[in-house]
Amino acid sequence: MKYQEALDYIDSLKKYGIVPGLDSIRELCRRLGDPQDRLQFVHIAGTNGKGSVLAYVSTVLQRAGYRVGRYISPTIRDYRERIQVNGRNITQKALCGLVEELRQICDGMVEDGIPQPTPFEVETAMGFLYFLREKCDLVVLETGMGGREDATNVIRNTRVAVLASVSMDHMQYLGNTLAAIAEEKAGILKPGCLGVTMSQEQEAMEVICEKARLLQVPLTVADGRGAKRVRYGLEKQRFDYDSLKDLEIGLAGRYQIHNAVLAVEVCRALSACGYTIAEEALRQGLREARWPGRFTVLGKKPLFVADGAHNEDAAKKLAESIEFYFTNRRIIFIMGILKDKAYEKIIELTAGYADQILTVTPPDNPRAMGSYELAREAARVHPRVTAVDSLEEAVEISHLLAGREDVILAFGSLSYLGRLMEIMERRNGKR
Repeated sequence: MKYQEALDYIDSLKKYGIVPGLDSIRELCRRLGDPQDRLQFVHIAGTNGKGSVLAYVSTVLQRAGYRVGRYISPTIRDYRERIQVNGRNITQKALCGLVEELRQICDGMVEDGIPQPTPFEVETAMGFLYFLREKCDLVVLETGMGGREDATNVIRNTRVAVLASVSMDHMQYLGNTLAAIAEEKAGILKPGCLGVTMSQEQEAMEVICEKARLLQVPLTVADGRGAKRVRYGLEKQRFDYDSLKDLEIGLAGRYQIHNAVLAVEVCRALSACGYTIAEEALRQGLREARWPGRFTVLGKKPLFVADGAHNEDAAKKLAESIEFYFTNRRIIFIMGILKDKAYEKIIELTAGYADQILTVTPPDNPRAMGSYELAREAARVHPRVTAVDSLEEAVEISHLLAGREDVILAFGSLSYLGRLMEIMERRNGKR
């Protein structure tokens, strides 16, 4: 099987959609010999911040000398990003071999009258196999959606279960209240593991604490307000936390301080589990962690920032960062949103900061909201909105509109940011 054939096979499975539940992934893993049962995990759920916390924790563990698997979704630039070992993407050769192996297993399941596994189930099982064969000491595993019925929750050997920020998203699958969504996310807590949660809204916090109590899971609450002497910046940020002075992170956005504090507490929990993490490894890992598409600077003069704010809570946090970093600066928006997201709320929370809004259609995504439809919605609350036909055009027009001291901010969906980064790299290369 060639690489494109492997991608085509995965793409062909999209017609099976999203099917919450663990029956299919359990059977798929059983037929593969249950590779997940021979691995150890840090399992991360949450609405926003999962990926950033994964980046911090996995980089710290790598700097501490461990062989670390990363499983992430969605990806930004390359399909292979979703399965990594020590920060390196799975090779095309390994991917092709695993997809061929998984295809045969899936065909066997269908022949036996068992439903075809979904793309996420196939990818998750593929990750388990790869991490086992690569002899990973630990796998930092990000849920796709929810937690309790997420395919990743087939695992048993959770050392630390992590709950990043919980808010409203994917309501059609997870429930219409914050408590219901928190119940799904807290489903990754298991007897025998340690739990670490970000400080949540009260409704979510009560659910998480009760779940931990019932399962007798020791729960640590990581409160980002405990960070002191915070020095914010777009290229690096510093803060003190407990006895740790002058910690540095390379990810921008005010909310990243909270994610980093959560990561510190996860590393402390891992130390309590017997993993050796020296303070220097912690410092180095936090400093070196990278997570593209989260308030990422892609260009200067004008400043060009890309952020994957794609739901109401992320839009609130983006607005906070805009107010903090870009006070009294003229801002041009590039906005692209998926039609199944809370686009009205995203527009409402952010549009007031823009001098002009350019809307785009996230390419190659059946869930994308058309640029003209999005422009009509944005025009309800903003006087200067223009729909453009391509990302290339959006980048070009935004630079024509922006002065050297202005800001261009692209956000709304992670699904188009990889393409945007490529466009900006070509543009920067011309200079």
